[in-house]
Amino acid sequence: MNTSEASSTNSPPPKPPSKHMAWAISSTSVSTPTLLCKARVKRVYSSMNLSATKQERELFLMLISVSGVGGNTARTMLSSFSAPELAGLIMDGNERMLKTVKGLGTKTAQRIIVELRDKVVSLGIEAASPSGESAAPSIANSEIYNEACEALRMLGFPPAPVAKTVKAILKDEPSAPVEKVIKLALKML
Repeated sequence: MNTSEASSTNSPPPKPPSKHMAWAISSTSVSTPTLLCKARVKRVYSSMNLSATKQERELFLMLISVSGVGGNTARTMLSSFSAPELAGLIMDGNERMLKTVKGLGTKTAQRIIVELRDKVVSLGIEAASPSGESAAPSIANSEIYNEACEALRMLGFPPAPVAKTVKAILKDEPSAPVEKVIKLALKML
């Protein structure tokens, strides 16, 4: 065996050109959808994350920049909440709702809020609540709202429908106690 063959068989695999590569495939035609792509290539594995909108992609990139948040967690967060809802949760500092995402704990939720609050504002995403409405519950109902949502989530209901249902109940009956709100929500869910 000559020396050139020995050196080529023992050399490590070539490194990718860069750690992160991002592509945007778009079209000027209205009927053709836009696909935004984020590819991450590492020595051991590679992954690709697709986003429907530029806002989702930007939010995804911001989320993975936070220590403790990887591609899977960011993808789970964006599948649990829409981009405007997630932006609203971060801007409002709603740690409780962020913790409802599978794999996200208290410290990571706090870290996301601290590191991304100002960055999300600069994105220009119009914040929305998880129920799809821009308005938050009134201050008088916020404690009842939070307790009812938390109780229903503990029973296994998903956060978005819970928030929407509780908000609708409190809109119809603003003076209802927590127990009544939970009972009505259980009938509606």
